[in-house]
Amino acid sequence: MEKKIGFLSFGHWRDAAGSQTRSGGDSLLQTIELAEAAEELGVDGAYVRVHHFERQLASPFPLLAAIGARTRRIEIGTGVIDMRYENPFYMAEEAAAADLISGGRLQLGVSRGSPETVLNGAYTFGYVPPEGTTAADLAREKTSIFLDAISGKAVARTDPARTGISGGLAIQPQSPGLRDRIWWGAGTRQTAQWAAAQGMNLQSSTLLSEDTGVPFDKLQAEQIQLYRDAWKEAGHTREARVSVSRSVLPITEEIDRLYFGNQENEDQVGLLEGVRSRFGRTYAGEPDQIAAELAADEAVRSADSVLFTVPNQLGVAYNARILETIVKHIAPAIGWTPK
Repeated sequence: MEKKIGFLSFGHWRDAAGSQTRSGGDSLLQTIELAEAAEELGVDGAYVRVHHFERQLASPFPLLAAIGARTRRIEIGTGVIDMRYENPFYMAEEAAAADLISGGRLQLGVSRGSPETVLNGAYTFGYVPPEGTTAADLAREKTSIFLDAISGKAVARTDPARTGISGGLAIQPQSPGLRDRIWWGAGTRQTAQWAAAQGMNLQSSTLLSEDTGVPFDKLQAEQIQLYRDAWKEAGHTREARVSVSRSVLPITEEIDRLYFGNQENEDQVGLLEGVRSRFGRTYAGEPDQIAAELAADEAVRSADSVLFTVPNQLGVAYNARILETIVKHIAPAIGWTPK
């Protein structure tokens, strides 16, 4: 499968010295502008992270629809939506609408979500796991309902008193092909295998909530292979897609060195919610050095899509320059072909 590249923005905003995104409005509008700039550079995808109760992007569908209306080619997506917070039927309507506006370019990443600063945030939204189940169970159940809804299955009944008939009703609108463009953000090898069984594409997390002592890229590559094996075993007829994300900060000017010259370029291992976890490293340095390191990255080689996280608070022009450097000097080394 052809290698694709995209950017991933968390949409941080804060009214602080040096920040180019002083408000939520700045973050939203600049994400649209960066997607336009990325498309002009030949980048394949514009993805956003979703976090609630924080100064980050939180309501993806208006943003994705706006990007879809302002661009023509670039894929638009999430990495990821925390399904614990979602009404799956309303989300199905929103997703179909955004996909139709973009002409079928939506690549929607969903998952259980990541650790948060808020305590029981989904509970505040009114979503509490039934007794005897976990938050992960709740996210998977909602995902199953969502997948049925966007597949056109009947999820409600007509009112015979008003229509004179009794029958099933599907969520509207429907967007053909959207079901094949849903991704599951997996933080373990087991959840990657589960995603394959459900027929979802894989977004392999940069935070793996397990650690076997091997480097991050090798552990992630193992997860990807287990996913592909499970996909084949499930008998799906289409080809699965797999993405990984990397924090890449090329240093080409003195200002870059001031910002990123002291980055720790090693995996991080630690306890997260009581589980020994492994975090992916940051790649900061000269473009040729980064290109060589990513070319040797086993998970990057295994994936068909690589998402590069951007320091969005530095502004559109700065991040467009980072993406231009990636396009010209880094992405070709990992098998990406310029558009």
